[in-house]
Amino acid sequence: MIIKDLTGIKISPLPSIIHLKKDNVFPIKIKKTIEIVTIPKLADTTENQKNVGIVLDEKIILKILSKRYKDVLITEINSEKDLEKLVIRKPDLVFSGVKYFCFNEKCIWLNDYLEMYDIPYIASSKPALDNESDKNKAKKIMQKAKIKTADFFITTPGKHLNEFSIPIKFPVFIKPVTGGDSRGIDTNSIVYDFASFEAKVLDIKIKQNSPSLVETYLSGKEYSVGIFEDSANKTLRAMPIEIIVKKNINGHRILDFDVKKNDEEKVIPVTDVKIFNGLSKLAKDSFKALGGKSLGRIDIKMNQFGIPHFIEANLMPGLRRGYFYRSCLLNLDMSYDEMILSIANTGLSSH
Repeated sequence: MIIKDLTGIKISPLPSIIHLKKDNVFPIKIKKTIEIVTIPKLADTTENQKNVGIVLDEKIILKILSKRYKDVLITEINSEKDLEKLVIRKPDLVFSGVKYFCFNEKCIWLNDYLEMYDIPYIASSKPALDNESDKNKAKKIMQKAKIKTADFFITTPGKHLNEFSIPIKFPVFIKPVTGGDSRGIDTNSIVYDFASFEAKVLDIKIKQNSPSLVETYLSGKEYSVGIFEDSANKTLRAMPIEIIVKKNINGHRILDFDVKKNDEEKVIPVTDVKIFNGLSKLAKDSFKALGGKSLGRIDIKMNQFGIPHFIEANLMPGLRRGYFYRSCLLNLDMSYDEMILSIANTGLSSH
């Protein structure tokens, strides 16, 4: 187990949203212990670690949190014994993007494990993460809660034998049931005929090893809404942003894996009050329906009539310079440091 630490002195509790001094240094520090929990990184840094929901720049996080809190540590977990030592130390907060650990064919979900020992953490628990990660389950939850989402069905290669067996009309949008970062989404995701339908469903099965979620294609604008839970009164703050993607060779605007990876999209604030309020309500309702906690991100798309529909959720949003950070920046004029400190403060206040 690797542990590093920085120390300081005491201060009073934080407000729910953090605003730093100009020099970004607090005169005194809160007497709290925060452990930034990580796992060993893969040799291939481009490979996706499925048990990691938030990829952290732990040294940067350490530096930011150490400005405000007395004891901040980076803890790398390599075994179940390391986890046991963590709960014995009982830090005031575990700041981590790890979903679960697998030791000797036994899976331990970090946040639920911490719950058993009454140790605060950031983000949501396993039931909420299960709701979010399975897009089929998430959309069914939306339907039950009467939250607008596109009509859909689940399929695998060979399940639907002809166009007449498909329960919704073309055009449709096809993506993997599981997985994030728009993996499996490309120029062929918008489908207008049965041959293209079969080809895309097979492609997803081969490349993503996943069933396909097929939904009515929504042709309107695309948005992402950051959600922050207020540490003081548990109300939700919604932070909508519009995502603009250039048209591809087929004339479509698709937020696919390559567009995200190459940072080719443009992100702007939502200035229309009516649209802002509509997006905010849908996002908050979706977050609650999924059982989200602390923070998250809800992706929304308009149909041809400008009516917002739930697309999917991320209850462990990226904490680098992605959509969640940009939603904080554009809506709250919040710096990166302020965002990290606010997340920590919400976690500390959750118990």
